[in-house]
Amino acid sequence: MVDPLLIGKGDKAVYLQPRMANRHGLIAGATGTGKTVTLQVLAEGFSRIGVPVFLADVKGDLSGIAAPGKDHPKIRERIETIGIENYQARAYPVTFWDVFGKQGHPIRSTITDMGPLLLSQLLDLNETQEGVMTLAFRVADDNGWLLLDLKDLRAMLRFVSEHRKEFQSLYGNISPASVGAIQRRLIGLEEQGAGKFFGEPDLELDDLMQTAEDGRGVINILAADQLMQAPKLYSTLLLWMLSELFERLSEVGDPEKPRLVFFFDEAHLLFDDASDALLEKIEQVVRLIRSKGVGIYFVTQNPLDVPMTVLGQLGNRVQHALRAFTPRDRKAVKAAAETFRANPGLDTVKVITELGVGEALASTLDIKGRPGIVQRVLVVPPESRIGPLSKARRKAVMADSLVKGVYDKPIDRNSAYEILKKKAEQAAEVAEQVEKKPKRGGRQRQTVLEAFAKSTMRAIGSSIGRQIVRGVLGSLFGRR
Repeated sequence: MVDPLLIGKGDKAVYLQPRMANRHGLIAGATGTGKTVTLQVLAEGFSRIGVPVFLADVKGDLSGIAAPGKDHPKIRERIETIGIENYQARAYPVTFWDVFGKQGHPIRSTITDMGPLLLSQLLDLNETQEGVMTLAFRVADDNGWLLLDLKDLRAMLRFVSEHRKEFQSLYGNISPASVGAIQRRLIGLEEQGAGKFFGEPDLELDDLMQTAEDGRGVINILAADQLMQAPKLYSTLLLWMLSELFERLSEVGDPEKPRLVFFFDEAHLLFDDASDALLEKIEQVVRLIRSKGVGIYFVTQNPLDVPMTVLGQLGNRVQHALRAFTPRDRKAVKAAAETFRANPGLDTVKVITELGVGEALASTLDIKGRPGIVQRVLVVPPESRIGPLSKARRKAVMADSLVKGVYDKPIDRNSAYEILKKKAEQAAEVAEQVEKKPKRGGRQRQTVLEAFAKSTMRAIGSSIGRQIVRGVLGSLFGRR
């Protein structure tokens, strides 16, 4: 039996049962009310029982988990008030990750792994453009051409556009205007730094699910302060990771503790402007990934940021203070209060607006999966440092990382770009030889090989000689 995790204490203590941790959860509250510290406390708790954690450091202040906490009068007061007997300031095992490779080990995915559906969401493509993207993937698959990075995808799109008449009978119409629109979106995506994400070596999910020598789960921290400048990329990256976990992990039912706990900060970005099809897929993943032993915890300011179909599946909840300045705010307060199992001695609607920093309303599932009565609690203090690490300390942690040297250098395998380039060069040589032959009775009819040479050279010529920029994303629901 795994010991439960203490979240906080008021009139009664509130614990999170590890067996119920894969029933997902929500941490909500206005800015500055203590959500980040609550996230830190839960991450530490899961690590102590041997559960790996993945979380995004949106504000840059969660890196302190890798260092022991500092003595402070307020922390001592909180420990005494709650009555914690075994509090110990200590560092936790951490692996730092960063899409841009500056504050952590690079995270990469191939274009193929990302898949056309998620790429279309990332690029805000309409239905017609999404169809063209799917078609480009299909042509690449049928020919055995790998799509690993952005230059592969650009070359593939140009190729299918130039040969649209040849592909029409097999795949349907291909609009040059749609291809052009996709190419422009890809340029914009690359300007946001997405070229750093797409490519190889791509992330092995097993590297997110490691334990340290002392048995504690490794806390994986994604540096997201710069990534948040491209919010669509941020949400797509995390959704890709969830979908990969969903696809690759085997069914385990309800284990004594989760295999992995995944915290999704700024959760509203996942649902903003998402298509109905994508929302349906997200709901499906949240509902079914529980049986893979993965717990998902959404962190957001307002519970209304999460669709009701998803919110209804979040069994463990910590609600920090909300402000009721506008009609929407008051609606959010009422909605948050109504999601808890009522406490006869607590006016939940009123209390939500009165909570101080570090206070919360908390309700978790009991060992039988029943929601507990909501309690007003003081959240326990973290054992690790509150606030960011120094750059020197971060580098030291990375130098001692379990994945040191595994992802740091990009790899550029033979893929669609290189294959099309080689074919174009070969076809160009043949076409040149044909041009040198004496012509009879005027201009000869252009051969299929010549047409291929010219169109393919046009398709990738502008990319020849350019510096290789590795890419950024992966698959959603199954490989294509």
